[in-house]
Amino acid sequence: MTFSVVARCAETGQLGIAISSSSIAVGARCPWLRPGVGAVASQNITLPSLGPQVLDVLEQGLTPSEALATLIEQDHSQYRQVTVIDSQGRTAHFSGAQTLGIHNAVSGEQCVAAGNMLANPGVINAMVAAFETASGHFADRLLAAMHAGVAGGGEAGPVHSAALVIVDDLLWPVVNLRVDWADVDPISALDQLWQAYRGQLQDYIDRAINPQIAPGYAVPGDDR
Repeated sequence: MTFSVVARCAETGQLGIAISSSSIAVGARCPWLRPGVGAVASQNITLPSLGPQVLDVLEQGLTPSEALATLIEQDHSQYRQVTVIDSQGRTAHFSGAQTLGIHNAVSGEQCVAAGNMLANPGVINAMVAAFETASGHFADRLLAAMHAGVAGGGEAGPVHSAALVIVDDLLWPVVNLRVDWADVDPISALDQLWQAYRGQLQDYIDRAINPQIAPGYAVPGDDR
């Protein structure tokens, strides 16, 4: 039902997740990120609490593999698929025995991708290769991995939702975009959202940190 890439940008230290699913509103349940700590995708038959629990353990100093080992035997773990990256770029993944359909999980350089109900296992290998070779903004690289997954066959059935989340050194995500439902191609719709947002990303950070230098809002009543 879901495929995703969890990654770290080696240049900026940003952490990010791009994810898509046949289910509605995948971004509400599956991606979990904490600045300076790590990122977790909790998918398949999703237990959202695994995300913050794994991040809590990472924050205590455990590696991703150690973090998964301490938690994955809880809460019907055979139904869970979880991927983890920490702030150093170390990764881990787990797919329980009840993971749905064709599934796969692969770690790459500063990334880990996983999916279930896939058209074929190679979907995930294609995602890792695309992230590793893509250039440009971190978000572009995450989306390149998702597009590669679709080109490689994607899910066995249609996908309907997608999300892109990136954290930096602020308390909130610098990118947090969602397509909660699309009849067709939510990944392309998510990409369009990113293209619209990318030019305003720094503006929203400036408005939060130093509103005196922030650009105008371009709405009625704003005289700047």
